[in-house]
Amino acid sequence: MRKLIIGISIIFLSLTQIIYVNAAEAEYNPVPKSQDTHPAYIQKIFSENGKIFITADYIQWFEGEEANKVFRDYEKDSGISEAPDGYYIVNQNKKLRTFELANDAVILMQIYNRTGKVEEADIVWNERIHVKKYKYHFINNDGINLEDFPYHLTIKNNKIIKIVQQYIP
Repeated sequence: MRKLIIGISIIFLSLTQIIYVNAAEAEYNPVPKSQDTHPAYIQKIFSENGKIFITADYIQWFEGEEANKVFRDYEKDSGISEAPDGYYIVNQNKKLRTFELANDAVILMQIYNRTGKVEEADIVWNERIHVKKYKYHFINNDGINLEDFPYHLTIKNNKIIKIVQQYIP
């Protein structure tokens, strides 16, 4: 939850006007749920023997009315009846899992520091970037800490074949 609050704060403080303009220009579409797709926080990305690996902490990601119901179950004494911003995250199992990242994995980002100037960061819905570019931005934490965002990892044959950065309003 701490990571979520930090990530939201960074984005809110530095990008408030940009987020509202671009969110209005494009439509948000939730990542479809599937048996092979797992919401997670990415804890670490590293190379070993010429391969790239990701260590992830699976979470449960809820949106809309489902988020409200789960929020009410977990936050009975909060004084509010709906999940703030329309989503809610549960992380009951802190077990970390490490997977190889396929060289041709599809990586779709919503926001990251494209130019080296964090104040220019902007939302581009499902922008595809190369695995090496993702690794670079994740490790270098260049103004937008990608570790603070949840992701949807699609895993087949014990390899990550797709990563979708979860948009957080």
